[in-house]
Amino acid sequence: MATINFGGVNETVVTRDEFPLSKALETLKDETIAILGYGVQGPGQSLNLRDNGFNVIVGQRKGSGSWDKAVADGWVPGQDLFDLEEAAGRATIIEYLLSDAGQMEQWEMVKKHLTPGKALYFSHGFGVTYADKTGIVPPEDVDVILVAPKGSGTSLRRLFLEGKGLNSSYAIYQDATGKAFERVVALGIGVGSGYLFETTFKNEVYSDLTGERGILMGALAGLFEAQYQVLRKHGHSPSEAFNETVEELTQSLMPLVAENGMDWMYANTSTTAQRGALDWRHKFREATIPVFSELYARVASGKEAELVIAANKKPDYRNTLNAELDEIKSSELWQAGQQVRKLRPENN
Repeated sequence: MATINFGGVNETVVTRDEFPLSKALETLKDETIAILGYGVQGPGQSLNLRDNGFNVIVGQRKGSGSWDKAVADGWVPGQDLFDLEEAAGRATIIEYLLSDAGQMEQWEMVKKHLTPGKALYFSHGFGVTYADKTGIVPPEDVDVILVAPKGSGTSLRRLFLEGKGLNSSYAIYQDATGKAFERVVALGIGVGSGYLFETTFKNEVYSDLTGERGILMGALAGLFEAQYQVLRKHGHSPSEAFNETVEELTQSLMPLVAENGMDWMYANTSTTAQRGALDWRHKFREATIPVFSELYARVASGKEAELVIAANKKPDYRNTLNAELDEIKSSELWQAGQQVRKLRPENN
């Protein structure tokens, strides 16, 4: 483990130097890892584990689209692809990667197969943190661990294939065997993490729900829409409004921030951009702190969890979701985006 200074605060992290893949493979050489669920995180984590040489199987509902996707990805029914219950029964480590709603639905089945000494692995702290709402209370004689890649399963797989890694948090909720730390770090390295930083189940879900509703998705989408609407209202063309709102950010500026930081990006733009951005950043920060504070309070109180659980229980949830996504897709903003993407040099 290495101690790194993050902006004046020391944190202990685990890197591939301290815990190389060879050590991870040795740690889990006698384990069978079952990936339950093949939706968002399942494909990336299972394929990376398989390619890294771990003993991994997949559990998925037979006849589902995800089952067919698993077959297309090279998982063989009866060999390393099984229905959910058979996979759970074969495993010593159960990676519980179903959706939060799916985890609630399948919990009684999974709990039956959590015999002493096994490990129950999550990539999201939702089910355990909000146990009073989900009913997910693990037995006391199993390890309960978490590795949460800081990005989508698609990104995890893409970066793995590029020889890179996606940073992940890790947490130990319950160490029944005395091996929880070695297990969780080995799995974190195995799924393709760049480095691992410690958290708790509660902190993971609080930060994750805040981030998803905030800067990662909700706030970002709302800011895109607001600026685009103002530019269009004042006579700017859809192409100009989209390029100034989305394309320049995602294709030019954010890669610079990712590579070198915000200060470097500022230093490598025009003096006009620098002065305006430095001044207006304060206005946006002060305007949005109350919104983020309200959001965090709702996450911490469990209100956001209640909303998610209630929404997923509605029989028409999928149809309602698709209608909301279609509304975004058909908006002028994202219709303009489709055309702009087609005009990128790599697409011509």
